[in-house]
Amino acid sequence: MPLLALALTASLGACVSTVADLPPEVGGLPAGTPQRPAQSGVYPAVHDMPPPRPSPVLTEEERKKAEAELAALRDRQEKAAAAAKKQ
Repeated sequence: MPLLALALTASLGACVSTVADLPPEVGGLPAGTPQRPAQSGVYPAVHDMPPPRPSPVLTEEERKKAEAELAALRDRQEKAAAAAKKQ
């Protein structure tokens, strides 16, 4: 049974590549569809690393200061939202 499923899968895979060559009445591409490019697209370079950042990462002190500023801003916005709901 697994051998039959494998054979069926392989035969269907071969059919898929020829569907575009069929006329539209039989299940091919519709009329007016642009032709396929002569060369397939180039794969993206997934293993190329981006260049190093021009600016350094925040120091521990800078990170803590930024977190404190964001927390204070959040608290102010929550208070302003609560005051707006009361009105």
